[in-house]
Amino acid sequence: MSAFPPEPITDGPVVETAQGKVRGLRSGSVSVFKGMRYGADTSGPNRFRPPQPPPTWSGVQDALAYGPQSPQMRGPLADKGPMSEDCLRVNVWTPGTEPARRPVMVWFHGGGFEAGSASQKVYDGSRLAARGDVVVVSLNHRLNVFGHCFLGDRLGEAYAAAGNVGYLDLIAALRWVRENIASFGGDPGNVTIFGQSGGGRKVSLCYAGEDASGLFHRGVVQSGSHLRVQAPEKAAQLTDALLRTLDLAPSDAGKLLEAPVEALSAAQLKVMRETRSRFSPVLDGIAFKTHPFLPASPAISNHLPMMVGTTRTELSNQLGYEPGAFDLDMAELRRRLPRYVGEDEVDAAIAAFQATSPDASPSELYFKIASARGYILDQTIMAEQRVKAGAAPTYSYQLVWRSPAEGGRRISQHTLDLPFMFDNVAAATHLTGPESEETSQLADAMAQTWISFARTGDPNNAAIPSWRAYDLTDRPVMLFDIPPTLAEDPYAGERTFMSRYDSQQMGRTLHR
Repeated sequence: MSAFPPEPITDGPVVETAQGKVRGLRSGSVSVFKGMRYGADTSGPNRFRPPQPPPTWSGVQDALAYGPQSPQMRGPLADKGPMSEDCLRVNVWTPGTEPARRPVMVWFHGGGFEAGSASQKVYDGSRLAARGDVVVVSLNHRLNVFGHCFLGDRLGEAYAAAGNVGYLDLIAALRWVRENIASFGGDPGNVTIFGQSGGGRKVSLCYAGEDASGLFHRGVVQSGSHLRVQAPEKAAQLTDALLRTLDLAPSDAGKLLEAPVEALSAAQLKVMRETRSRFSPVLDGIAFKTHPFLPASPAISNHLPMMVGTTRTELSNQLGYEPGAFDLDMAELRRRLPRYVGEDEVDAAIAAFQATSPDASPSELYFKIASARGYILDQTIMAEQRVKAGAAPTYSYQLVWRSPAEGGRRISQHTLDLPFMFDNVAAATHLTGPESEETSQLADAMAQTWISFARTGDPNNAAIPSWRAYDLTDRPVMLFDIPPTLAEDPYAGERTFMSRYDSQQMGRTLHR
C-alpha cells in the first residue's frame, strides 16, 4: 500500500477567537490552525506561576506553524523545532468552521512529565478529524522543572502552586477549548481528553483534579494509568538537589526565577540522573489534595466514562535498548527479573507467564513480565478502583497485535497504539512495519473505536465485536488484533500473579 498522497494546501478560513482573529490553512478536507496561544509567555515574572491569560490582538494573526515546545533535553521525544518558555500553544484540526457542534478530542502528548511535544508527525490530527467528522486539538505545556518545581515552602504563597503548573497549563488549555472551540465547529459540551504514556498520566490527573471538573466529559488513558502523585517531602528534596546543583543555598531559591533556561534544564537533568527521580505533579494540597486513584477512585469524576488500556509488551520499547535484551537465555532472564518481582518470586513469575505464552522466548517473557509489573498492573488497578466505586462504564483494552517491524522482536511495544488510533500508519512504519492490509484493518478498528467513544461515551462500533464494560467477575477486555476480539479475563494467571504486588507508584514495596 502507498503512503498518504499529498493533500492540496490552500489558504484557510479566518476564525474569531476570544483573543482575536486567526487564519489557518486548508489541507484536503480539513482546516488546520497551529501555534495559537492559550496562555501568556511563562518566562520572566510568570515562571513557576499558574498560567496567565493569553494576549489579545487586533487584525488577523496567522496560525500556520506549530509553536515552541517546553524546554527539555533534545532527543526522540522532542520536536526538532524551537524550545521556549512561551510554549502554551494549541493546535486545531477541523472538517469545518461552521457551527456544527462536532465532538472534540483533546490530545495530551507523551513523554512523561519531562519531555515531548504535540508536533510529532504521528500526532497529526488531519486523518482522525476527517474520518470521524470530529475536531482534534493538541497542545504544548510546561514540562520537567519548568512545570513541576515545588517551591511553596521556599518562595511563599505566590509560588504555592509551582509544583503543578504544568498540570494547570492543561486546565488553561481546556478552558480555552470551552471558550473557543465552537468557532472551530466543535461542541464545548462534548469534549474527550486522550493521551498516551505521559499523556495518559495527564488524563488520569484530570479525572482527579477539581480544576478540571466540568471541562471534559470522557477520557482515554493509553499506557499511562497514574495512581499517585509525588509526596511533597520528595518534591522538596528534588528542589533542594536542584539548588545544590546550581550552587545556590536554600535561602537563594528566588534566584531560580532568573536562572537562564539552559542552566535550569542542565541542572534538572543532572538531578534526575543522580536521584533517579523526576520533577512531576505533587500532592500540594491545592491542585491535588489526595492521590488520584489510590486508595480510591476520585468521586469527582466517577460519573464520567473511561477507556483505559495498554499494549501487550510495553517495555520491549524501553528495555529493548538494554544490552542483550533480545537474546536472553533462561539464566539471564532469572538474573534480570528480581528488580520487578523480587528474588523469591522469579520462578513463580516465569511459570505464570509461560502458562499463557508457552512458546515465548526468554526475551519475550522478560518483556511481558516487566510490562505487566510496570504498566498493566496499574491499568488493572485503575479499572478495578472505578468498578469498586460504582463509576460510569470503564472499558478495558489491550493491543496485542504483533508488529513485524524490526523482525517482530519488539512484539507489541509502547507507542504502537499511536499510528492506529490516529490513523497515521504511514507516519510511523518504524513501529508498525510497512503499510499492509493488516495495518489498515487495525487502523480502522482503533481509530473508529476512539471516535465512537468520543461521540457518545460508548466505544462500540461496526469495526469491533460487542464490547462490555469492565467488571470484577467476567473482566471483559477488548484485544486489538487481526481481528479484534473481546475476551473475559485474558491472561488471568498473569493478572492473578501480579495482584500480589503494589503499584510501583507506591514506592519500592513489592507486596501488597
